[in-house]
Amino acid sequence: MTILVTGATGTIGRTVVDQLVKRGAHVRALVRKPETANLPAGVDVVQGDLLDVDALRAAVNGVSTLFLLNAVVPDEFTQALIALNVARQAGVTRVVYLSVIHSDVYVNVPHFAGKFGVERMIEQMGFSATILRPAYFIQNDLTVKDVVFQHGVYPMPIGSKGIAMADARDIAEVAAIKLIERGQAAQPLPLERINIVGPDTLTGADVAQIWTDVLKRPIQYGGDDTVQFEQTLRQYAPGWMAYDMRLMTERFLSDGMVPEAGDVERLTTILGRPLGSYRAFAEGLGKTG
Repeated sequence: MTILVTGATGTIGRTVVDQLVKRGAHVRALVRKPETANLPAGVDVVQGDLLDVDALRAAVNGVSTLFLLNAVVPDEFTQALIALNVARQAGVTRVVYLSVIHSDVYVNVPHFAGKFGVERMIEQMGFSATILRPAYFIQNDLTVKDVVFQHGVYPMPIGSKGIAMADARDIAEVAAIKLIERGQAAQPLPLERINIVGPDTLTGADVAQIWTDVLKRPIQYGGDDTVQFEQTLRQYAPGWMAYDMRLMTERFLSDGMVPEAGDVERLTTILGRPLGSYRAFAEGLGKTG
């Protein structure tokens, strides 16, 4: 049984690979630069990307199960559809796909809408799939650590509806468990969707209070100004991405990112342990200062 992992050198993909290797799975990784991939010994590294059809065809040859992860890029939807078509033509029908929570609700947010389109393809083309729908990654806030530490402000405009931030390590471990489960099943398993959330649903004020507790000095919530958020992000990211992220945060403000009943309990059962919390994340960063 060989499992192909795309996005294998990113935050989630690398941890998925580690979790699969730890569980004794044979892993093939599709990467752009094998010479810098630095993946565990025994991983079969294949050069290519999700727009390189020839590389994809080589990568899926002999594969039982696919982990499909796309970066947020302008052609994300096209990448996913090509990958799924190539996989299906090679006889690979067992898939774990990394989507996003509320992909069917945040319909005006480009990368959410694109992922929901991929979900529809997976469902309508008969894949045996687990669709993972993670909430906002806790680890995203590594990008704002310096603002918190140096300026005493938590700057992400996440609003007051509540966001059930998920630990990236939990996302990756659930993915690995489901990949092995599907790959080893005697018969294809039915399609399922799993929301991946954290143990707490937090507002902007809640997160600021956590940082206040951890750092033992006042940390303020920066407020709900999504226009300013877009302008700030444009200093570090392309304009289209900054606008996409602004649209996402506007939906944070209007809808929140709240789990469904039973999500936390389901995840705790799958993992056999408590979920990673934002407070634990903050405490870890607080120790490194």
